[in-house]
Amino acid sequence: MAKYGEGDKRWIVEERPDGTNVHHWHWSETNCLEWSRNLLSNLLSDLTIMDGEGNLYIKTKKVEKVNGDAYVNIRKAKIIPGYEISVSLSWEGEARDADGKSLLKVAGSIEIPYIADENADEDPEIKVTVKDEGPIGKRLKEAVVSKGKPIVWEKVRVYVQSMANGGPAAPAKEELELKKPSTDKSSSSPASAAAAATSSTQTKKETSKKGFKSIALTERFHCRSVDLYDILMNENSWKWFSQSNAKISREVGGQFSLFDGSVTGTNQELQVGKLIVQKWRFGSWADGIHSTVRLVFDDSQSGVTTVKLTQIDIPEEDRYGNSTVVENTEKGWRDLIFNKIRALFRFGV
Repeated sequence: MAKYGEGDKRWIVEERPDGTNVHHWHWSETNCLEWSRNLLSNLLSDLTIMDGEGNLYIKTKKVEKVNGDAYVNIRKAKIIPGYEISVSLSWEGEARDADGKSLLKVAGSIEIPYIADENADEDPEIKVTVKDEGPIGKRLKEAVVSKGKPIVWEKVRVYVQSMANGGPAAPAKEELELKKPSTDKSSSSPASAAAAATSSTQTKKETSKKGFKSIALTERFHCRSVDLYDILMNENSWKWFSQSNAKISREVGGQFSLFDGSVTGTNQELQVGKLIVQKWRFGSWADGIHSTVRLVFDDSQSGVTTVKLTQIDIPEEDRYGNSTVVENTEKGWRDLIFNKIRALFRFGV
């Protein structure tokens, strides 16, 4: 470890008067149980399991309880999740005859008794019960088992990956990860590699004025451009997929605040479904420094929207001398915005 005033600034431990745990160097622990309840409720509620196949109509209703422990520890920017939780949710189903007349409506439950970090790479056990054990009730239950389990597993995987990324304690607020300038790509997790492979992303960096750099990303989504535009300009959508507070004006000249105020800025130019231009800054940047973000939407390909992002005038260092600003900004767009929109809204490639 370098002494204060010597060596690479990113690796210096300094006592700060404001108490900031820069780059999460010191050990920190965040209780994630309530956050887990909210996320799993968003992921597992109101899911359609069957919508008329075999004259059966089945959907989940809501998450009834999430019990156990969930936390995230961070030390030297290394994320160490820990969780052992059980989840219970309700479901309802209906069987109809060939004329669409209801034969029976039933209710039941789906129990996931054990989701844990030690089994993060395995799909958990799922138990299905139904209140009516008659022939039609059993048929609906069997449909939940065969068709519902894969849907629930998919949502649990999103939760597991979110915890692996740090959950509510993710270094999203411009402290994403502490890395050396050159990182061995082979050290990336399989999940990170998969996300990168499925994002159809093209990236390049360009040097602009001295002390500042630019980034450019191209991302593809299976949705209409107006839908993606609305997600990016809707503060409720931001609160959902980022699991943090957001305030967004939809007017030119209006201001916005993202990730609990870590990112702030002003709308410069807006064209619904076509263009977003904003002034962006992180709170850790030196006073008076603003970058310019430009998002151009193209939905000329049927069913697919391509968004091209450029962000210029990103400072190479923040006010604390950390030189990972450009890398963290690029990673933040990909991992904490674009990929989370895909995961939680089921858009994407």
